[in-house]
Amino acid sequence: MECRGGREENGSGCAVGIGSKLLFADVMHKRLFPKENQFRYKVYYHAFDVEELQNLSDGVWFGVDRWGLASFHQRDHGPCDGTSLSNWAMDLVNRFTPESGIEKIVLVAMPRLFGYGFNPVSFWLCLDAEGSLRSVIAEVHNTFGERHVYFCRKEDGSTIDETDQMEALKQFHVSPFMERNGHYRFRYDYREGHFSVWIDYYDKDGRKQLLTSLSGEFCEDTRRSRLLAFLKCPLVTIKTITLIHWQALRLVMKGIKYIPRPKQLANRIAVTGNITKS
Repeated sequence: MECRGGREENGSGCAVGIGSKLLFADVMHKRLFPKENQFRYKVYYHAFDVEELQNLSDGVWFGVDRWGLASFHQRDHGPCDGTSLSNWAMDLVNRFTPESGIEKIVLVAMPRLFGYGFNPVSFWLCLDAEGSLRSVIAEVHNTFGERHVYFCRKEDGSTIDETDQMEALKQFHVSPFMERNGHYRFRYDYREGHFSVWIDYYDKDGRKQLLTSLSGEFCEDTRRSRLLAFLKCPLVTIKTITLIHWQALRLVMKGIKYIPRPKQLANRIAVTGNITKS
């Protein structure tokens, strides 16, 4: 039986909750002006409690901080120096939402495949004792080897639902076809078996220019589901970086102005503020 919504049914192997899971998702980008451009593709992510990272290790099939057909390396995330991901994330939580009562942090990220990995954005889901979403660390990487963090939370530290919008200034150069100005609006929908995120970009004049989304269903992380993920989204990390460059070529062909990469800002963390519900 196919996994849907992360529920356990009739011995199907689907699990309740979000321990170690796979997320099968659709990614969408739509640029509205000066020329419209849209694309959509399928990806998959691993989702796991950062305290239980070592439990992902599975011989040659999946390596943790070592080579595997698929693998996860701590130095690719968080402090990017191989030290504790949990400590890094909890330091941010305690800095920006000290009263939120976070009990678990689940990292949603693509693995390396055959040693190669690239995550345009990974999401650290910060959950309270009831499993409710209180904050999200959106960790963004660009193709120039730089990274930036957007810490998404409501100013009162309360639970985030799909109607809450959070806003942060754009402080990181991602696309060489967009200025480093304006702001983002973040919206998240996390519930049993499901995760969606919408990130819209508004330019310096307040015009919505780019819509992005990721939406998918969690399924139990097993050898069988990993094989299924590979077959449905083969070489997903290579596919992702290839599509980024293909879309860049399409924008050049449409006459969109290329913007040279500015020097990265010293501040590598942006924190959201509230706006009205959607």
